[in-house]
Amino acid sequence: MTDHILIERQGAVQIIRMNRPDKKNALTRAMYAKMSSALVEGDADPAVRVHVFLGVPGAFSAGNDLADFLVVATGGEGGNEVWDFLMALAKAEKPMVSGVDGIAVGIGTTLNLHCDLTFATPRTLFRTPFVDLGLVPEAGSSLLAPQILGRQGAFALLGLGEGFSAERAKAAGLIYEVVAGNALEGAVLAAADEIAAKPPQALKIARDLMRGPREDLIARIKVESEHFHERLKSDEARAALTAFMTRKKAG
Repeated sequence: MTDHILIERQGAVQIIRMNRPDKKNALTRAMYAKMSSALVEGDADPAVRVHVFLGVPGAFSAGNDLADFLVVATGGEGGNEVWDFLMALAKAEKPMVSGVDGIAVGIGTTLNLHCDLTFATPRTLFRTPFVDLGLVPEAGSSLLAPQILGRQGAFALLGLGEGFSAERAKAAGLIYEVVAGNALEGAVLAAADEIAAKPPQALKIARDLMRGPREDLIARIKVESEHFHERLKSDEARAALTAFMTRKKAG
């Protein structure tokens, strides 16, 4: 359902809110598609100067809806919605700010690697259990995480699948600031408004210089996606995903 993604404009700030609280904002193909469109359309609209990602109280995102993964793992085909979203993230021309509260799993963590500022609450936990599910890192995280966290920090996050608390994430450089839960959205939107007030062309050049050429990131996302798709169809991933879904239903 596309109403699981709410798009709002506040002045020059475009807010992309994941709004599927009953599933802890697990992302479906339709949700990816709507976020992609918002990023692309916002980049093309001169009235938009900043993109903001928000979730719901207690859940930024539980990651990809595993039912979609299981469809591919059991012989079905996936669409291009996830790829389109990852490309929109990698190619975004305008600054991106995120506010994270609670669960931030898989893409709920790796999305923030693309953001220019991320705020999180003390109860936030960042985790990427890709390997535990027989899968591999995605969203360019195998390139971005070592740049941000160092090789061993990246391995702890992406290989071991360790959870990073908000404080640990801040110390590692994964996020910008830890703020109280009731102050999260205010802090995010205040930062977005401040960014939006900057001279846009000067800010774009400064951001592009800091981010560097996009080609390496796009190439890495492509390689990751190829491995990810292959892994989804592997016996190892099928068994891990089925076991996880079985435990989830039993719980």
